[in-house]
Amino acid sequence: MVKTKPIGRAVFSLFLIPLIAKYQAAVVDIKTKGAKGDGKTDDGPAIMSAWKEACGGLLGGGLLPETVLIPPGTYFAAPIQLKGPCKGPIEIKATGATIKAPPEVAKFKTDGWIEIEGVDKLTMTGGNYDGQGQATWKSNNCASTGVCKLPANIRLTNCKNAVVKDLTSTNSKFFHMNILGCDNSKLDHVTINAPGTSLNTDGIHIGRLNGLNITNTNIKTGDDCISFGDGSKNVHIDTVTCGPGHGISIGSLGRYPNEAPVQGIWIKNCTITGTDNGLRIKSWPAGTPGSATDMHFEDIIMQKVGTPILVDQEYCPSGKCQKGPSKTKLSNVSFRRIKGSSTTKVAVKFVCSPGTCDTFEIADINLQGPGGPATSECKNIKPKVVGQVVPPACP
Repeated sequence: MVKTKPIGRAVFSLFLIPLIAKYQAAVVDIKTKGAKGDGKTDDGPAIMSAWKEACGGLLGGGLLPETVLIPPGTYFAAPIQLKGPCKGPIEIKATGATIKAPPEVAKFKTDGWIEIEGVDKLTMTGGNYDGQGQATWKSNNCASTGVCKLPANIRLTNCKNAVVKDLTSTNSKFFHMNILGCDNSKLDHVTINAPGTSLNTDGIHIGRLNGLNITNTNIKTGDDCISFGDGSKNVHIDTVTCGPGHGISIGSLGRYPNEAPVQGIWIKNCTITGTDNGLRIKSWPAGTPGSATDMHFEDIIMQKVGTPILVDQEYCPSGKCQKGPSKTKLSNVSFRRIKGSSTTKVAVKFVCSPGTCDTFEIADINLQGPGGPATSECKNIKPKVVGQVVPPACP
């Protein structure tokens, strides 16, 4: 009997080749829309015009991304709003380009400089987005007023299945990247670059999303390198360097009503250097009810970090907060294989409200204090201790 080979795959391939050939990814160069690239002329309208064409086009048949191309060069752009939905995947490609924001806060009517909203399958590739925030930091009074209406460099809202790669954010006036509602997304090889004196410049702020990977990222800033707001779920952070800054923080939580739970945070293989804090979970005293669970920190190197491990349920940066126990429940939390040095005597500090911290584990820790052994402080908590823990946790 003569055996015949299956032909299903071959037939499918023969069908697919002409289908793909029929379509080609559209590239809309912003210079064809009038961009000057002289670093002075406002090229924001040209970028928005290119976006409108690419977002509304379907030359790729919905299979290939339409591309907004920002060629190498220096561009000046006033605030930009790019909205979906688009007819197919879309990419902003800015490899080799520097885009500069207006330095004056008065030029901004919203809380973002580059704002992208409601897009499925967005990709941002390359580019240095310079917020020119130096003057803003000097006049920043957020801490004293409690109100901070300043623009983030890049604000992605409800952008599902997004990919941000090989991108740099420099000297933002406020948060560098604000990622809200962007389920199933990925940030890879992102660089955040600002001095330790840049106030309120969180590197990457996350909230109200389910599924995010951050990998191979380097963050230098004046606030939290990565901060988690309410509703952050299933976030994996791997191979991130942080410092200067305030470390990696979950919270603050419990400040506003109806906050969504935080659940499923994995932070591993990171190096934190010269920051005010290392790994921190913070919630407001009194405050509103909420919860954060399944949070795990593993294989972290600390280099001259103030308070490398900190749980603070009395977080009150202004010193003017309501008194009372936190109403944020923390559960299933682990700190494993964390080593390095602390610039303060207290390297491990757990400050919990009565009955709020449940199922904590601290395992294989080796943290040294300035010039000698470090200590730990604990309040309303008795964590499970595994392996050798230095300093001894909650003695």
